[in-house]
Amino acid sequence: MPTITLPPKENALFKRILRCYEHKQYRNGLKFCKQILSNPKFAEHGETLAMKGLTLNCLGKKEEAYELVRRGLRNDLKSHVCWHVYGLLQRSDKKYDEAIKCYRNALKWDKDNLQILRDLSLLQIQMRDLEGYRETRYQLLQLRPAQRASWIGYAVAYHLLEDFEMAAKIVEEFRKTQQTSPDKVDYEYSELLLYQNQVLREAGLYKEALDHLNNYEKQICDKLAVEETRGELLLKLERPEEASQVYRRLQERNPENWAYYQGLERALKPGGIEDRQKIYEEAWVKFPKGLVPRRLPLNFLTGEKFRECLDSYLRLNFSKGCPPVFTTLKSLYTDKDKVSIIEELVVGYETCLKSCRMFNENDDGKEEPPTTLLWVQYFLAQHFDFIGQPILALDYINAAIDSTPTLIELFLIKAKIYKHAGNIKEAARWMDEAQALDTADRFINSKCAKYMLKAGLIKEAEEMCSKFTREGTSAVENLNEMQCMWFQTECALAYKAMNKFGEALKKCHEIERHFVEITDDQFDFHTYCMRKMTLRSYVDLLKLEDVLRQHPFYYKAARTAIQIYLALHDKPLTDDNKESQADTENLTDKELKKLRNKQRRAQKKAQLEEEKKNAEKEKQLKNQKKKKEDDDEEIGGPKEELIPDKLAKPDSPLEEAVKFLIPLKNLVRNQIETHLLAFEIYFRKEKYLLMLQSIKRAVAIEPSNPWLHQCLVRFFKGVSESTDLPEAVRTVLKQEISRLFGESNPQSYNKNFLSQHSNSIPHRLAAAKMMVYLEPSSDKMTCEIATALDESLSGGSIQVCTEVLEALRDGQLGESQQKVAEAYRAACHKLYPYSLAFMPPGYQDNSTNISANGDLSAGEHDDMANEM
Repeated sequence: MPTITLPPKENALFKRILRCYEHKQYRNGLKFCKQILSNPKFAEHGETLAMKGLTLNCLGKKEEAYELVRRGLRNDLKSHVCWHVYGLLQRSDKKYDEAIKCYRNALKWDKDNLQILRDLSLLQIQMRDLEGYRETRYQLLQLRPAQRASWIGYAVAYHLLEDFEMAAKIVEEFRKTQQTSPDKVDYEYSELLLYQNQVLREAGLYKEALDHLNNYEKQICDKLAVEETRGELLLKLERPEEASQVYRRLQERNPENWAYYQGLERALKPGGIEDRQKIYEEAWVKFPKGLVPRRLPLNFLTGEKFRECLDSYLRLNFSKGCPPVFTTLKSLYTDKDKVSIIEELVVGYETCLKSCRMFNENDDGKEEPPTTLLWVQYFLAQHFDFIGQPILALDYINAAIDSTPTLIELFLIKAKIYKHAGNIKEAARWMDEAQALDTADRFINSKCAKYMLKAGLIKEAEEMCSKFTREGTSAVENLNEMQCMWFQTECALAYKAMNKFGEALKKCHEIERHFVEITDDQFDFHTYCMRKMTLRSYVDLLKLEDVLRQHPFYYKAARTAIQIYLALHDKPLTDDNKESQADTENLTDKELKKLRNKQRRAQKKAQLEEEKKNAEKEKQLKNQKKKKEDDDEEIGGPKEELIPDKLAKPDSPLEEAVKFLIPLKNLVRNQIETHLLAFEIYFRKEKYLLMLQSIKRAVAIEPSNPWLHQCLVRFFKGVSESTDLPEAVRTVLKQEISRLFGESNPQSYNKNFLSQHSNSIPHRLAAAKMMVYLEPSSDKMTCEIATALDESLSGGSIQVCTEVLEALRDGQLGESQQKVAEAYRAACHKLYPYSLAFMPPGYQDNSTNISANGDLSAGEHDDMANEM
């Protein structure tokens, strides 16, 4: 159908529709659409129908919107407006590829339309179609050469394509057009100069970059960035004397910055350890209160010199009362000699401070205040906790608490000690005590909530967080809205531990949605950064977004989701009714009556909770309704609701797991766990080539990993037993298996692995599991291998021993191993007396009831410690 030209009256109305859309006055826009479409001559006017659809889409009426826009497009296929509107609709649905096609069609009928070109360039940069983006920006530059966004966009396109020299030329051409006086402060011009310098550095033109920096130094506002960049460039150009002057100036500006000392070292190139130490000794004189120049030499000094330097560093910190002193020294704990010197020194301090209130009996100095002893005990508690001696750590922290029972940090460390010792419930109790001392401290509140979640106290954790969330909405919803991912990650792990897979998956999907939102939020910055000239930050943002899902929050959520989907594939959830019916058939009348009463009570409790929830929901709905009326501009309508029951019963759990796996395979390929999770998925899908890919990548990272060994043995056995593989696949697998395993069979490969790693508990467990997997009759021998706890064996930890115990109970080390399991539990309990995992069968921890207002329940604080 040809394009209908509207007469002046209707044309004026159509322009008003466009204005209403731009100003988000959607109701008015619909009125004007109705006025045009009610005229029989223009009832099928394509552009008006398209605009009506676009307006309805903004009001959340998606289906009606699509219907109208498609109808408009059918009526006027040669209209750039219809194609543009269809593109906007697709973009609101995040179908970016489709939207780009629509924009390209629109440009066929109006190739110089600025708005369409701008929208197209936004989508191209969002989708990282950099070649297309460069072409579009070139067209925009030709059409609007006077606008600075046209030049900047074109330069950024070359920068992202890594054609740095061309980008630098374009920026230079644009810079020449900017009229600014050298004395005037202009932040945007300053940012442009710094961006130009960054491009020159990335192009490897260090001399030009340095000249550029010297020429325009006066016009750059960020003086610190100028000095830091100058220091780096002088080092690259091998001009160490000038570089050393720059870094000395920077040190005067901030003597606590590690990077400046490292820069100075690179400039001065000290010959040996003595020369290196001299650099820092000069800094001690210059900055007598500086902590960093005293801390950094501890990394390279050894023996007596290390002791002297550490002594002065620790005395300074303990006298001042610096809580994070242990954290600053933690990186030294990889060196056993240094650890023993630290321990010897600080234990000596504690003894002398108790007897004569000085660090050393031979000191002539003044006496130390009582708080110095407190910080020494605080340090020792952390030290012994870190080296795995919780009993000593608790002695020191209890002594500190007795002397100062109002210091929050002490309770924080006590909770940490219990957590590391394996008793998370006691840890949560002490963390609650810490937050009760200062309920207005958000950090302690968050820590306490985290510990409660680790202890499985989800409801209490939500109440704890509600002290700092918005009133009128539930804490969980508000935390989701605020993208509070640490809470959601811990929640997911807590629900997973309770086998509430639906709830756990809901949290994982919420985190996934946050990352999608963060990716979409780039749209707001593509035009803003060009306008405001924050180009360095903009390029950094684009590079960050490319690797966004490397973030630990996403990694944890994805890993949890994959593990749950694997569990659901192995053991899908059945209907509760069937299970409960099967259970009740085996009960006596008395037991049945007891069960019915219990169920009735649980039902009543659930009903009360449901009523409370509904009342809260109603309140929230009212708030949301009000918010919607105020802001009548819901783009693309509401999101699909995440229903736990539905999530826990997916049609294809493995396909859902793959969705979480793909970003990890692309971005977190340096973690062995990524490839082992991939193997677990493909093993269940029986995709042998993908299994091979996963284990080859894992072998390249850590060939002796215990979990990898289990994957290798299962793969070896699976391939040797499979009969229906295509010939080409079988040939490839044969070649690769001979490379990976040599000429051995799975059994001898497993024995070989055990003999190579016979002194490591995790490796012994992996080999024992595979012995049972290959030969179920070998269970007696496997139990002896897995349950050995000699002092000569390495790799023992609460987590590893818990895995061994679970393997004994689950039958992974042979059937009916209950006696062995109980004996192993008792042996572990002696090793780890505080750990809940190894407590005797009848053990009831009565002291762990926590209320979210910070009151500890009945029972002396240290009942448990006394029991030990």
